[in-house]
Amino acid sequence: MNNICRAAQTTPRALSIEESISSAEIARIGALIYQRAGIVLTHQKRDMVYNRLSRRLRELNMTHFSDYLRYLEDNPHCAEWQAFINALTTNLTSFFRESYHFPILAGHAQARRGAYSVWCTAASTGEEACSVAITLDETLGRCAAGPRVWATDIDTDVLSTARAGIYRLNDLSSLTAEQKKHYFLRGVGAQQNRVKVRKTLLETIHYQHLNLLDQTWDVPAPFDAIFCRNVMIYFDQKTQTLLLKRFAGLLKPGGLLFVGHSEHFGNINGSFRLRGQSVYELSGERG
Repeated sequence: MNNICRAAQTTPRALSIEESISSAEIARIGALIYQRAGIVLTHQKRDMVYNRLSRRLRELNMTHFSDYLRYLEDNPHCAEWQAFINALTTNLTSFFRESYHFPILAGHAQARRGAYSVWCTAASTGEEACSVAITLDETLGRCAAGPRVWATDIDTDVLSTARAGIYRLNDLSSLTAEQKKHYFLRGVGAQQNRVKVRKTLLETIHYQHLNLLDQTWDVPAPFDAIFCRNVMIYFDQKTQTLLLKRFAGLLKPGGLLFVGHSEHFGNINGSFRLRGQSVYELSGERG
């Protein structure tokens, strides 16, 4: 890390962050996060941006957003860029979210021959990857050949949580009693309201940092299924089209692409056909 980066990371003290963020600063932030992560920020997100980046300013001993933005622009390889991305990434997830997807996944896995693998492209804190891993374990039995689920995310903070595999007991409300017992360990004493993913399940998931805008993806394609749920809503149509084309090239024939319930792709370049609610099947044409 260069001297400028080290100088900025001094011990924080009580500072008065400027009370507002200008339209010009929002525009600059939007341009930077789009460049680095493909995320489209609108002026309606002003309060969210202010609240999340204010914490970064305090950590770096700064009081003005303009200084923070200049710092990022002047230091394109500084570690603060990852903190900037982490701050502006939305990570809403839960176990078996959009539950209608998992019976489709189970049926697809049961019908396929050979090893079955899934890529979760926005793993967040790990609930989706665990839900996929549980579904595959229940459908196919124990996997002895290494990870079945490749789980990636652009946010390094949430990946740390996912790798630890520790959650609140209340987070498991969508699981059956048998699933809770079989796949999780409950804490004791002060930790009785916490659970930890059992090692046997965690070993079937590989967590990795990955930016979907990268020119190359270091993932073990081809996959039988790809989960990219509630991610495309943050991208513009150009980025969506590019990602869909790349996903098509990483799926096995007849592979499935799972997207979020609010994500609909009318023009999908002939690569996919709609199979079910927000589930697309590779049609054989690669676009």
